[in-house]
Amino acid sequence: MSFIKTKIINFFKLIFPSTYTELAVFLFFIICYGILGSYIALRYRIIFDSRIPWDAYFSFDNKSILMTGGSFERHPLSYYFFNWVRELALFISGGKMDANFRLTLAWLSNIIITLNIVQVFKYLKNIICLPLWLSILIVLFFGAFSTNIILSFTPENFTYTLFLLSLYNYYAAIKLRTEEKTPATALSLAGITIGGLTITNFVKVFIPLLFEKGLFKDWKKFGNAVVRVMIAVICFVLFYLNRIDFKYQNIFSKTNQQYEKFSNVESMPTWDMILSFFFGGNILFPGFIISDKHNMKGFNFKGLYMDLYSSVFPYFFIATLLILIIWSYSKNFKNKWVQVIAISFFVDIVIHCVMRFGLHTSYIYGGHFVFVYPFLLGWLFYAYRCSPKMMSLLTLTLALLFIYLLINNIFRMAEFFWFMETYYQ
Repeated sequence: MSFIKTKIINFFKLIFPSTYTELAVFLFFIICYGILGSYIALRYRIIFDSRIPWDAYFSFDNKSILMTGGSFERHPLSYYFFNWVRELALFISGGKMDANFRLTLAWLSNIIITLNIVQVFKYLKNIICLPLWLSILIVLFFGAFSTNIILSFTPENFTYTLFLLSLYNYYAAIKLRTEEKTPATALSLAGITIGGLTITNFVKVFIPLLFEKGLFKDWKKFGNAVVRVMIAVICFVLFYLNRIDFKYQNIFSKTNQQYEKFSNVESMPTWDMILSFFFGGNILFPGFIISDKHNMKGFNFKGLYMDLYSSVFPYFFIATLLILIIWSYSKNFKNKWVQVIAISFFVDIVIHCVMRFGLHTSYIYGGHFVFVYPFLLGWLFYAYRCSPKMMSLLTLTLALLFIYLLINNIFRMAEFFWFMETYYQ
């Protein structure tokens, strides 16, 4: 009984704030995001309107996700998860899809994104062991990313995926530090939750296993890892097949349709979409485009999309941040924690930049990888912890980037509020 009690306590300590500083970080962000989300939910109908099927803002399919969990080939098990989310929101709102319904959805997102910030803070403080002031600066920078701001009030797969991925990376980092194996139960749970919400993230669950001590030197350890992977894969596949009534032929046909639909956009230069959308839009808001939409049942509404960057300053910001990230990877090349993060990021680069899947709207996929930036920035500072001059230079650079990010994103959010005020009261 005491063993189970200890496991439960450790589980809650892993997910929730467990120190006063972590609690302070949690309270700060939940207040900031909570005010934003509550105001939007109570004053506007953009978070959820039963008449709007998709793309009210930035291609987030709020209604579709909440009512169906999204397409089964991309989001295999989210149907079950969002059934619970929807029923909880309906229970709190008394069965009505009104302002209270929207407020519940916004606060669920608010709590999840705030916990994601806490996971990043824990990683910086407990894994990289950065000074407190530096960990706070990096999480403030991370908290101002456009992905975190948008997802803090958006009921979407990406909202929960971002939290689960940052949580799992922190958990896996602890296991690597203590030189422990990731148990088959943890792998299976991570595979079902992370891969179940978005299937392309499934492979990321197994990346930390590659860096377990002595894995490729001891055939017993390697065999044990293979068994753990097989158990996780079998559990995921059985859940997936059960979800589609074992009609596995539908997976391939639907996947091909989705790939054709989301990878054949030629209206914008590829390099610009990569910079403005994949690397940029998830962090620094570009300008916005308003388009006319309809629900094919006579209801017309406005949709908001991100545009390419239109001045040199955003490109300079993204280029500077990418230089810091590449610098961190090069400096910490032999660091197994950095390799886990980089390989995970590489998976998304291949999917969106090489295969071009959803590249024209890749700013919505930030929930799959934006946590990589604060992690790699943290490791860059760690690499120069004994060099006061480099620490000062890096701190000044990050502070300037943070100031520009904050000013830009506040300005763009003002434009977003104008859009809601005009079309979604």
